[in-house]
Amino acid sequence: MTNFCFPKNLGSILQRGRKGQHLAVIGGTLLLLAGCNSLPDSGPTEAQVNHAQRDPKRNAVGYAIVQVSPDLISLLESEAPPLFSSLDQNNTPVNYTHNDTVGPGDILQVSIYEVGSSLFSLSSVNMAASTNAAGGASTIPSTSSGSNLPPLSVDASGNIRVPFVGEIHVAGMTTIQVAEAIRTRLKQKSLSPQVLVRIMADIANSVMVYGGVRRPSRVPLTPNREHILDVIALAGGADHPNQPDEDYVVRLTRNGKIAELPLKTIENTPAQNILMQPGDRVQLTFKPRSYSVFGASGRVTQTQFTTPTLTMAEAISRNGGPIDSRADPNAVYLFRFENADIVRRLGMPIADSATTAPVVYQLDMMNPSSYFLAERFMMRDHDLIYIANASSNRFYKFFSLITTVISPIE
Repeated sequence: MTNFCFPKNLGSILQRGRKGQHLAVIGGTLLLLAGCNSLPDSGPTEAQVNHAQRDPKRNAVGYAIVQVSPDLISLLESEAPPLFSSLDQNNTPVNYTHNDTVGPGDILQVSIYEVGSSLFSLSSVNMAASTNAAGGASTIPSTSSGSNLPPLSVDASGNIRVPFVGEIHVAGMTTIQVAEAIRTRLKQKSLSPQVLVRIMADIANSVMVYGGVRRPSRVPLTPNREHILDVIALAGGADHPNQPDEDYVVRLTRNGKIAELPLKTIENTPAQNILMQPGDRVQLTFKPRSYSVFGASGRVTQTQFTTPTLTMAEAISRNGGPIDSRADPNAVYLFRFENADIVRRLGMPIADSATTAPVVYQLDMMNPSSYFLAERFMMRDHDLIYIANASSNRFYKFFSLITTVISPIE
């Protein structure tokens, strides 16, 4: 930072005015301000930012300054999205084909068809005989009956109780396997029993979808093998349909592990649209993206994206750009906690366990080519843009202060 010094006889010069005594006091006050350190600032200059970065005591977070360049833009554009499928690594395809298995909490409807005298006489009906196409003998006995048992609940141990059969462990079975287990036990008590089983309330094969969806609910899974976007759609989709999908974050909880991804990333990356498993919990959260602007800009504020994508050039222009009388266009900074992979590819030191690291990107707006780079530099949620003060800013502030003080006296 350049300190502007003023002549020692500035006070005597000011005393020559028509209001000498008053100006003497003002002159003495201004002499105290001549060191410039007491004048207010909206932030550091480029030199101060660079000096603080090199000073370990002042750079407590360990940030690095990187110039925005074509190579940097290419590096950022090549960044792969974070893996949502990491929760899927230990699964095998067989896990996905059994969304029709029975589990605790399910409600089963059991229908039993018998020949002759029926064990289950309630709701029995006569079934007509049928003949083959050639007019031959009957293929189904002429006297048979069908009964629907009251709904059966699968208890916490995975068992059901069937009249005349007793307790059967059915957890993990398909409906066909449950029907066969009941039929096997009825063989010696009923003549040619036939059993049909269907799941009335499927609790075990379902996922919870909640948060920013229109119909938070338990969504049953089927052998059709629903993916994460399918269950979100079955829950009514996002509750802010006019907002970009980039403003939604999907959190998946599976087997005690949690992963998050923007909804748009899942839509654009098929590998992240993973198959659902029973017991998954999917939370959709509306998180409007925003960025902040500080320093010598037309407006210091926090601004929402409101569009699916936003470039650095658009972000700066929305806030009025650098102020001509105060800003240093050589020093437009973007502060970001960058992903660890990018930091390592930039050759910067970072701990092995770290997922992000602070990086300051610098853009020189006095270079015309930088405007093209700013059009390709994509903004992210919580980015912070700082437009540095010009080093001469305090000089102009000082003389502006003199003008303000002296003008009413004269």
